[in-house]
Amino acid sequence: MNKYELAVVVSAKIEDDERAATIEKVKAYIERFGGTITNVDEWGKKRLAYEVQKMKEAFYYFIQFDAESTVPAEVESHVRIMENVIRYLCVRQDEA
Repeated sequence: MNKYELAVVVSAKIEDDERAATIEKVKAYIERFGGTITNVDEWGKKRLAYEVQKMKEAFYYFIQFDAESTVPAEVESHVRIMENVIRYLCVRQDEA
């Protein structure tokens, strides 16, 4: 099992409950493909480095999970088409 971190940037134009549902859906994808979520870090609303889809701010979430090497590609393929997710990045964490 490898350790991964998925950074998800969610649109600030949606309601709180819709944003929570988006993150729950991402977590469900991770678990459905065999990953185990170890931590969810919510950074809240932050200013974007540059404008994305005419938005200057968005909500940042960092989800750490343990999974096999095939899981991140599966999760990314589903997160990519989610309407409220404006950016995402999944990286493998080093064993430190």
